[in-house]
Amino acid sequence: MNNCLKCRALVISLLILNVFQVSVASVVSTGDFNKDFFVMWAPDHVNTSSNGRERSLKLDQVSGSGFASTQMFLFGQIDMQIKLVPGNSAGTVLAYYLASDQPNRDEIDFEFLGNVSGQPYIVQTNIYVDGFDNREERIYLWFDPTEDFHTYSILWNLHQIVFMIDSIPIRLYRNHADKGVAYPRWQPMSIKTSLWNGDSWATRGGLDKIDWSKSPFIASFKNYTIDACVWKGNPRFCRADSSANWWNKRSFSTLTRVQKRWFKWVRKYHMVYDYCQDNQRFQNNLPKECFLPKY
Repeated sequence: MNNCLKCRALVISLLILNVFQVSVASVVSTGDFNKDFFVMWAPDHVNTSSNGRERSLKLDQVSGSGFASTQMFLFGQIDMQIKLVPGNSAGTVLAYYLASDQPNRDEIDFEFLGNVSGQPYIVQTNIYVDGFDNREERIYLWFDPTEDFHTYSILWNLHQIVFMIDSIPIRLYRNHADKGVAYPRWQPMSIKTSLWNGDSWATRGGLDKIDWSKSPFIASFKNYTIDACVWKGNPRFCRADSSANWWNKRSFSTLTRVQKRWFKWVRKYHMVYDYCQDNQRFQNNLPKECFLPKY
């Protein structure tokens, strides 16, 4: 009888331990840039408020700048409020992305391509899987992103990747791994941001160069949220269907009806470039995912 009680106690203890291990895999960020991020380069070009709640990056002729999360993650959602470089920002690139830092890296990218004053900002999204990208999409923003902060989000789960701006989905990339389409699902990634000189390609294919007389160029960040699975070395905790890993639940496996309407609106009125429509680039051999459903 005592042995049975001990067995039951052991089983319960193991169950509790397993739940605990899964639950600690999910984190809600502190909101303090000093605690959740470190400066990757040019610390003298990174400015953080005294309470750690706001941060800015600077680009001038000396250097760009960037910061990255202290933790790595496998699935979840990140949100960051960003105010883009104002004025004539041609040639500048602000990148906000997830990256695995491996030779065959995975990445999920937002890139904000600077504009000539009066022209709309272009947002480029891209996805790397096992070191290969060529999955660019571009849209014009329907607002001035330099006047105020807007929320830029990435939802990444076992089912799909969703890029969102102020909760409006602007891009989907579905997990069609079962059909032979590459999908980032094994490599943990950190959150990174950087502001740098991309005037060889960023604005009108490199025709518009950076006007250094307008520098320094400043991009600002605040009110970020990280609700993701912290990498602990074992992917099964992040892939588990648990209350902590809410993003993997069936309800997040596709867009809602309202989200689908917004998504179609973005693609109809604001899309500038879609790699899945570029037959010339791919010599009439478009990637397999271009022929598969997005949701």
